[in-house]
Amino acid sequence: MENDIITWQFIIPEIDISTMVLETPEVGDGPVTPEPKKKPRTRGTKTYDRQFYRRFTSERQMEETLDWDFERGAAYHVISGGDVDSLSFLKHILRQQPVEYLAFSTWCMALQDIEEIDRYMALGRIKRLDSYVGEIFKGSYGNEYRKLCDLHKRRGGRVAIFRNHAKIFCGFGTRFDFVIESSANINTNPRTENTVVTTDTGLARFYKEFFDGIVSFERNFDSWIPFEIETDD
Repeated sequence: MENDIITWQFIIPEIDISTMVLETPEVGDGPVTPEPKKKPRTRGTKTYDRQFYRRFTSERQMEETLDWDFERGAAYHVISGGDVDSLSFLKHILRQQPVEYLAFSTWCMALQDIEEIDRYMALGRIKRLDSYVGEIFKGSYGNEYRKLCDLHKRRGGRVAIFRNHAKIFCGFGTRFDFVIESSANINTNPRTENTVVTTDTGLARFYKEFFDGIVSFERNFDSWIPFEIETDD
């Protein structure tokens, strides 16, 4: 852990959460694009196996407490507060392995979060990325939307906007595949959040297949083609 590439490149800063601005309430002041006629269908799946329970109050404590080597087929349940957000868990995974493909879904995110993901891609820790955001993102987070679109125009993949409030990462790594399901958005805010990290290929494929089927309100990535995940067969 001491010599991993992510630790070399990124030192987690001390964060004074008393000065932080809370994330925008879920009523945007920007224009809302009409939803398409066909809505995404609700889907469910069953998970199992080994479960681990953790409680964290800061990202530093998370790094010291959460297992360094995630086990395949395990579900890690976390209740956290302070400076832990869903990107904190992704960072922990990227320190363990590079990721061939990653999709994320969020309601909002900050410019710094997009820059951090871009650096991970520059380092080769994330090879391919697709991004899924809510219908208010373009209007209420215009700078972030433009920066995220620029990232994808340079590095491939797409930004898709739809009626979305899910906070999810699904990824396919060199050692294990995973899903991060969280109440937390990608941006940091001083609230209690719950997160489950599941290291299961079937669950990762379940979410990827759903997001691959999303038709974006914005049509600026219509040439996008879903990334094909290699199988062990």
